[in-house]
Amino acid sequence: MANVCFLLANGYEDSEMKNPYDAMNEAGHKTVIVGIEKGAELKGKKGTVSYTSELSISEANADDYDAVIIPGGGAPEALRVNDEVVQFVKQANEQGKVIAGICHGPQVMISADILNGVQATSYIGIRDDLKNAGSTYLDQEVVVDGNIITSRTPKDEPAFIKEILNKL
Repeated sequence: MANVCFLLANGYEDSEMKNPYDAMNEAGHKTVIVGIEKGAELKGKKGTVSYTSELSISEANADDYDAVIIPGGGAPEALRVNDEVVQFVKQANEQGKVIAGICHGPQVMISADILNGVQATSYIGIRDDLKNAGSTYLDQEVVVDGNIITSRTPKDEPAFIKEILNKL
């Protein structure tokens, strides 16, 4: 089974964390929640779920994971300004690991400079950011381009989860 890292900070879209996280665990994959700090309580923006980071980004090693999942909401903005997070995503991509982002999750990928020449989708509000990063924006429920998986909004979660599980 695969080792799956969830990159998380406060203000994530509740269902975009809960549903993929539950699906990975139900499929038998090992999940780890990585935050800026270890042991931090991380709350969803709607307040329906809360998780505790199991590792800090400074403790995490991209070599240890088969996939990195980045839920959307406000959390990616907090993650993308952290140099260790950006380097972690860049290293995972260089190793060909699955990198999956939904909604605003691709913001972290943009900061890691891994979307140039890649087809992707996202929340429409960051569509131009994807294009400016050199990505071809597609308005589809899920876009898979090599090891990169992206989706737009919570309504796309079933397709997003399905493609992650297919890759693993």
